[in-house]
Amino acid sequence: GDVIHRMLTATQYVAPLMANFNPSYSRNSTVQYLDNGTVFAVQWDKVYLQGKEDMGSFTFQAALHSSGRIVFGYKEIPVPVLQISATQHPVKAGLSDAFMILNPSPDVPESRRRTIYEYHRVELDTSKITSMSAVEFTPLPTCLQHQSCETCVSSELTFNCSWCHVLQR
Repeated sequence: GDVIHRMLTATQYVAPLMANFNPSYSRNSTVQYLDNGTVFAVQWDKVYLQGKEDMGSFTFQAALHSSGRIVFGYKEIPVPVLQISATQHPVKAGLSDAFMILNPSPDVPESRRRTIYEYHRVELDTSKITSMSAVEFTPLPTCLQHQSCETCVSSELTFNCSWCHVLQR
């Protein structure tokens, strides 16, 4: 969107491991990405926690596939994630989505109040994040995947779907 708001960035994320990392600490630290049209991957390689560089370096990645599948890979996690302090920065792992609505403010005419609605969050159990581990998220089936009336009405989705002959969906 065109509006950046601190609470919006706190509620909209794809985070294999969110913490107070300092990629500028070492010349060997990098954050790289790749997009080949089928997968978009971001890798944090040999990054250190700000002020806790003695804990060691972290290497992990997130891969977003065009199919909707998301994979978090953890190559090097030198300490249990539960030991990472959240004092300076939140420590999170998972997915979250939200949207913001601008509502008229009842107190001040011609001004608007920003309301953020977080509608879905998946939090990982950070005690399970260890070196050489991975987490895979697979999208649930939806009505939009059906290409014909027959497959739509015979599907066993939990939604109350129906076929639209005009849209062929």
